[in-house]
Amino acid sequence: MPISRFLQGSKLNPEEIERLNSAYVQTLRSLGLVDRNDPIAELVARKILKIGAAGVRDPAEISKLAVKQLGIVRPPSL
Repeated sequence: MPISRFLQGSKLNPEEIERLNSAYVQTLRSLGLVDRNDPIAELVARKILKIGAAGVRDPAEISKLAVKQLGIVRPPSL
């Protein structure tokens, strides 16, 4: 599911939404998640929003913090 689902009714401006969406996409890619309906993708979205709400603005930093805080590691490629 796209992160926009969690932003409905929010008072964020378009730049903030784009920044959070960018962080979300970066995080999914770094974790190798392709299915946005995967429950883990929802956890990622919620964590991205929480980190963004805490004042972190850089999408790369948001992504890095999300991966670290969630404790999800990507399995090694076979």
